[in-house]
Amino acid sequence: MTAPHPRIGLALAGGGPLGAIYEIGALCALAEALPQVDFTALDGYVGVSAGSFIAAGLANGMSPRQLCTSFVENRGPRSDLIRPDLFFRPAFAEYAQRLAALPRLLLQAGYGVAVQRRTLLAAAEGLGGALPTGLFSSAALQRQLTQVFSAPGRSNDFRQLQRRLVLVATDLDSGVAAPFGLPGWDHVPISQAVAASAALPGLFPPEPIDNRWYVDGALKKTLHARVLLDLGLDVVLCLNPLVPFNAGAGGELPHRVLGARSRIPRLVDGGLPVVLSQTFRSLIHSRLELGLKGYEASHPGTEILLFEPDHRDPEMFLAHTFGYAQRRWLAEHAYQHTRADLRSRRSVLRRQLARHGLALDEAVLDDPQRHLLQRRPRQMPPPASRAGLALKRLDEVLNDLERALAAR
Repeated sequence: MTAPHPRIGLALAGGGPLGAIYEIGALCALAEALPQVDFTALDGYVGVSAGSFIAAGLANGMSPRQLCTSFVENRGPRSDLIRPDLFFRPAFAEYAQRLAALPRLLLQAGYGVAVQRRTLLAAAEGLGGALPTGLFSSAALQRQLTQVFSAPGRSNDFRQLQRRLVLVATDLDSGVAAPFGLPGWDHVPISQAVAASAALPGLFPPEPIDNRWYVDGALKKTLHARVLLDLGLDVVLCLNPLVPFNAGAGGELPHRVLGARSRIPRLVDGGLPVVLSQTFRSLIHSRLELGLKGYEASHPGTEILLFEPDHRDPEMFLAHTFGYAQRRWLAEHAYQHTRADLRSRRSVLRRQLARHGLALDEAVLDDPQRHLLQRRPRQMPPPASRAGLALKRLDEVLNDLERALAAR
C-alpha cells in the first residue's frame, strides 16, 4: 500500500566546496526528475560539514536552483551571494593568539632542557601550542550566512523553522556528535552551527559555542542519517560527494602536471596529494557503507536512496573548485551525472518510489537538451555525436537491466 503523502528526509554529507557544488548540481537533477517532491518542504534535513550549508538553505525555502544561482553562478540579490573568497579569509585573530603564547612556550621549553634535563625533541613538542589550529577564519562566512538566513521568509533560528533541520558538528574535547537543531541544541544560530559543522581541522579553527569547541561533523560519521530515520520517515534521500577513485574499473587519471593528454596509470604516480586524497575518500566511504548497512537493518521500513559520483570518474576525483569557471563546470557535471545515474537505475527506482506514491519524470530524464546552466561552461566537452549518445544510452540501459536482475 502506497503512502498518499510520503514523509521524506534529506541527508547531506560533507566534502568542502567540492561537496557543496556537487550536491547542488545533483539536487537540481533530482528536483527535476521527482516533480512530486518539494525539496524546500521535506519532513527533515540533516547536514554535515559542507552539506550543512545546503541543508540550511533548503530548510529556509531556498530551492536547489536558487542555491545554484547564489553559490555557483554568483548571480541574484547581493544579500544571497556566497562568494568563494568568503572561505579563504586568513584567521588573523588565531595567528595573533598563538603568536602571543610563543614567548611563554619558549621559556617552558628552555626550562625543560636546562633544569629538567629533557631532550631537545621533547622540549620542542611543547612549542606545538604556538601553531595555529586553522588557516582560515569563518567569521566572514558566518556574517554572510546570517544575512542570507535573515531575509524575509527565512530564519537564522532553528526554533522558527517550519521543518526539522539538524546540523551535526563534533565536540573537540569529547569526540561526541553535537546535533545542533535538536532540543537542547537549537538555541545556537544556524549560521554558527554551519561554521561549527564545517570547521575542518587544519583549515578552520574550532568554533567556540557555550564554552565548548566544535569541529567538522564528519569526524564522527559521514551522513548522520539516523537523525532522520528515527523520525519514522518513508524515504530518506542521501547525497555523498566524496568517493574513492577506482582506477581498476577502466578509469585513468589525467596528469595535471604533464598535461591533459598524459595519463597516470597508477594512483601512486600522482604523488602525495593523490595518495592522501584517495586515502581520505576511502576512509570516509567505508564508514558510509557500514552506516548504510546498519540503517537498513535497524530501519527496514524506510527507503534509503543513495546518490554519489561515479567511482570511475577522474574529473570528479581531481576537480578544483576555487575558480568561477570551474565551479560552473563541476555543477553541470554533477547535474548530468545524476541524470545518467537515474536513467541507469530507473527500473529499480521505479519500484522503490512507487511503494510511496512517487514516480520519476522519465520524459525529463530522457531529454538530451537539458542543462543546469543556460550557458555551457567552457570546460565542458562538446556535445556527443548521435552514435556516441546512442552508445551512452545503451550503456545506461544495460546497467539498468543488470541492477534490475540483481534486485530480483
